Amino acid sequence: MVQNILIQAGYYLSEIITLLIFINIVFSWIRPNPSNVIVKTIYGLTEPILMPLRRFTVFGAIDFSAFAAIMLMQFILFPLYKMVVSLIF
Repeated sequence: MVQNILIQAGYYLSEIITLLIFINIVFSWIRPNPSNVIVKTIYGLTEPILMPLRRFTVFGAIDFSAFAAIMLMQFILFPLYKMVVSLIF
C-alpha cells in the first residue's frame, strides 16, 4: 500500500517537472516579462535541473538540455526511484 502511494507520488512529481520544463521551453520562444512572478517561479524550479546539463547538451545555438532532462527523468531517474521504493517496501 505505502509502496504504491510512493510510486504514484513520484510519478506525479516527475510529470509536474516535465510540464514545467516544457513551459520553460515555450517561454524561451515567446520571451515573457522576466520580472513576472509566474515566470520567475518556473525558471527558479527548472533552471537548477537544466543548468548542469547545458555543459554537455548545447550545440551551437541549439540547446538540448530540456530534452536531455526529460529523457533522463523518464528513462533513468523514475525507474531507479521505483526500484529503490520496491526494495525498501
